Amino acid sequence: MLLGSVLMLLLIGGGPASAHAALRGADPADGSVVKTAPRSLTLAFTESVGLLDDSFRVFDAQNQRLRTGRPEHADGRADTARVTLPGRLGTGTFTVAWRVVSADSHPIAGAFTFSVGKPSAVPPALPSASVEDPATSGLFNIGRYAAYLAAALLIGTAVFVAVCGPPDLRPLRRLLMTGWWGLAGSTVFLLLLRGPYETGAGPAQALDPSGLGRTLGTRPGLALVARLALLAAVAVLLWRQRGLVRERDGGRPSRPALLTGAVLAVGLTLTWAAAEHASAGIQVPAAMTSAVLHLLAMAAWLGGLTALLTLLHRASVPSHVVHRFSRLAALSVTVLVATGVYQSWRGLGSASALTDTTYGRVLLAKIAAVALLLAAGAWSRRTVHGALRNTTTGKTTADTATTASGTATTAGTATTADAATTATVPPTATAKVTATAKVTAGVKVTAGAPVPAAAAGEGPAGGDPAGGDPAGGDAPGEDAPGGGTSAANPATRAPGFPGRDPGPLAPAGADRRRSLRRSVLAEVAVSAVVLVLTTVLTGTLPGRAAAEAAAAEQSGGLPVASVTDVPFFLDSPQAGEVRGKVQITLDPGRVGANKLQAVVYGPDGGFVSVPELRVSFSLPSRDVGPLDSRITDRGGYWGADAVNLPMPGEWDMKVTIRVSDIDQVSETKPVRIER
Repeated sequence: MLLGSVLMLLLIGGGPASAHAALRGADPADGSVVKTAPRSLTLAFTESVGLLDDSFRVFDAQNQRLRTGRPEHADGRADTARVTLPGRLGTGTFTVAWRVVSADSHPIAGAFTFSVGKPSAVPPALPSASVEDPATSGLFNIGRYAAYLAAALLIGTAVFVAVCGPPDLRPLRRLLMTGWWGLAGSTVFLLLLRGPYETGAGPAQALDPSGLGRTLGTRPGLALVARLALLAAVAVLLWRQRGLVRERDGGRPSRPALLTGAVLAVGLTLTWAAAEHASAGIQVPAAMTSAVLHLLAMAAWLGGLTALLTLLHRASVPSHVVHRFSRLAALSVTVLVATGVYQSWRGLGSASALTDTTYGRVLLAKIAAVALLLAAGAWSRRTVHGALRNTTTGKTTADTATTASGTATTAGTATTADAATTATVPPTATAKVTATAKVTAGVKVTAGAPVPAAAAGEGPAGGDPAGGDPAGGDAPGEDAPGGGTSAANPATRAPGFPGRDPGPLAPAGADRRRSLRRSVLAEVAVSAVVLVLTTVLTGTLPGRAAAEAAAAEQSGGLPVASVTDVPFFLDSPQAGEVRGKVQITLDPGRVGANKLQAVVYGPDGGFVSVPELRVSFSLPSRDVGPLDSRITDRGGYWGADAVNLPMPGEWDMKVTIRVSDIDQVSETKPVRIER
């Protein structure tokens, strides 16, 4: 019940957002100059974010850190972050360093400045906005990759056993144990590193009890705890099925065990879907369903490949096992392609993001790796089909030879068409033949009777007397390690395989078997590369989120000031070459009254004073303007308290800078005014 509650909390906790948060705006705005000191700082993001105890660090003009209040969400909105400031800030330029955790569990950070009264003569250096400690981030990514790989081994091997029905599960026991221990160990590792990963601290902070306690109260922490609980249930299930992997022909898992295993596999994949990209963004329910199917298909393919490769190196593989896995792989590829296309569309948002964003370029690399994987899979499939054809042809030849030998025996020992020949079989051979097994019409072999050479499996058609297979496998009717099952005795057929078992994979020679091993090994190697790219992709800002952050509309959000840089250049005989830029802030950048502040920067980035500065606005689409802002020099910057812009739209902002008694230059820049 507790585990179910945790999973439900993870599932219903996700809401519409753009996976991976990005800063949408700040109040005060970056680079703005305000007349009076603000009471608080507010940030707006493109999705809901989690706050840390150290989400805000504010420094004054002397680079001394200020004491601030506890971070909180503004007006209860999860996509905002706010902190109260000291009552007496003073004047000058202040620096803000911020850090939050996006809804898909990835930390983001940044820094900006604002000024009170007038900017400082020497602007303070921005603190490092590094999102992560390199050592912690590297270890955390290794843990995430190990978790993906271990899940593929555990779930994929279990699916291989359930679907493909190998008669001997002993070679797969180590894979199951490696997958379980690997996933359990990587989950504990990630749980300990989650705290320093979010705060950007070093790996030594992993053992900090307070950090671990904070992690257990977050969505990613709950997902990791749920994964550990599910792994405990998996351990109980494996222990109860231990007889299947300790003895040869231990049987198949029961139907309740298969159903329980399927539920646990889905639950394990949900712990990823509920805490990463799928849990935030558009179409969250469909995205989480797609993510679960994608992970299950990946595990079935990669884990199944590893299981098949293990069997190919250890024993002869019955052909029905390879044939069934071939069909399982085809189904997995279909699911991977369908869910991958959907997730790519959801993450990119536009075709241009495929080449213009890091997310798109990593996705292209993953697509190329998957194409190589499909090529290796096609190679394996051709090898399997060729082997199955050879196996079928060999058995048809053997059956024909047996029939001919039986007919000859009948002709030499009977005087009528329906006479029967009965012979005595030594007691030591009775375990090798059926009590009454028909060789041909009218010919039967009874316990205690000698058996014709062809019927006993001797000679080229039947293999050696001991049942050995010339191609390296065991005879279908033998109970030898890795061998097939008897077609004559239903009790020894492969579990769940209807009709006659085609027996071990017996190609014409050892070359095809080696070719199959090589192709499967190639698939496993390329799959490991695909897993690496998948790990990188889940930690990269999606193209859709990047585009939304770059062109975020402010309607319905916090009032965020509009900041525009206007470069200028003038070359005159009297003043010479003069260049610089004017940074103009309109607060809030909406219809109605706006505060305007303008700061002039020289070519070296320092503040400069000019004799005169004028700013006017025009709206060509409505034939409005020009409207003069009537800004005045306020000692270090120029400003106006109420610039009335009556209509929304793209206004032309004309800036005129006079640098001497007779020299001036005018530049025009568009500025967007929202409703």
